[in-house]
Amino acid sequence: MERSTSRIEFSPTIDIGLLRGAGIDLSSQYTILPGFCDVHVHFREPGFSYKETIGTGSLAAAHGGYTAVCTMPNLNPVADTVEHLDQQLEIIASDAYINVYPYAAITVGQKGEELADLEGMAGSCIAFSDDGHGVQSDDMMRAAMLKAKSLGKIITAHCEVNSLLRGGYIHDGEYARVHGHRGICSESEWGQIERDLKLAAETGCAYHVCHISTKESVDIIRKAKAAGVDVTCETAPHYLLLDDSMLEEDGKWKMNPPIRSSADRDALIEGILDGTIDCIATDHAPHSAEEKARGLEKSAFGIVGIETAFPLLYTYMVLPGILSMEKLEELLVYNPRRRFGIPLGNDYSVWNMDVEWTITPEVDFLSKGKATPFEGWRVNGMNYLTVCDGRPVYSINDLR
Repeated sequence: MERSTSRIEFSPTIDIGLLRGAGIDLSSQYTILPGFCDVHVHFREPGFSYKETIGTGSLAAAHGGYTAVCTMPNLNPVADTVEHLDQQLEIIASDAYINVYPYAAITVGQKGEELADLEGMAGSCIAFSDDGHGVQSDDMMRAAMLKAKSLGKIITAHCEVNSLLRGGYIHDGEYARVHGHRGICSESEWGQIERDLKLAAETGCAYHVCHISTKESVDIIRKAKAAGVDVTCETAPHYLLLDDSMLEEDGKWKMNPPIRSSADRDALIEGILDGTIDCIATDHAPHSAEEKARGLEKSAFGIVGIETAFPLLYTYMVLPGILSMEKLEELLVYNPRRRFGIPLGNDYSVWNMDVEWTITPEVDFLSKGKATPFEGWRVNGMNYLTVCDGRPVYSINDLR
């Protein structure tokens, strides 16, 4: 059995009994990986438990090798007060299989009109975000950054200029033009990133950009880092592995921001390689089957991804030599934990990297959500066991 290496020491205490209990043949070769950390997921509870729950979402995360996740606040009620945040924390305490760290909203109701109770929630949340909504007002974002800085917290931003959306729902590219769809322009993303980075430089706030998808976003963030702005960012597996030439007339291809051009994908990969992009997050966003069965125009935004992120990235980026395994661990484990102060305890997963399988959501997924554009893809790497804080939280027997 081999253990993967990294520049940061990873020394788990391996319980042989747990390995045997998961059906692991100790005479065969497995790879032990540190617990992955996803700083951008939607577990939908409270308020939308028909889509996902803390229980199903965290078990799905464990299936994917994750032992820590950060949940977004677009719930019902929105996590914009201590009372509302406590509702989520109570469910986490009773139902979560892994470590779940909730975000609190930047503004009341995520409406961008009034700051939420940032001070009251600061001790119970991982950071502040209005994910799903860009904060449109410069003054509101400046006030949020100043408050977050005084509290020692990060502002994590979904960047989107509402006036540039124009009813779009896929990338404003060739596929949209040929098939008569309304497109979302790239500037709707990078325009707000550009504004926020100026505000971050002005206020000194620690700032993290969600799910970047455009080449301009990469370039703007690269320049801001060189200028000393305290900024980090993430992208997602679907932006690294897909482009809009691959789109199909199916809701499983609809997410926000949308899958963009091959030039954007190339720029994202370059940003991964040169360190501009710090993390790969999944933006795991489950919906009901009915909500995703309405085609590109009318389906809900969002796909699932936490159960397939590592096998996809390993198969299509590590095996072809685009990324080293060490670099992938930095993106999935160490960088997100460093940025958000999330510890790596006795957390690991045990993989057979030689197993090849076909992504079949109805068979393979523990998440309630099944919509993924990667359905039918062949991948290498199967997780046999995930251990969080020394406790087994998933074994392959859960799928048998």
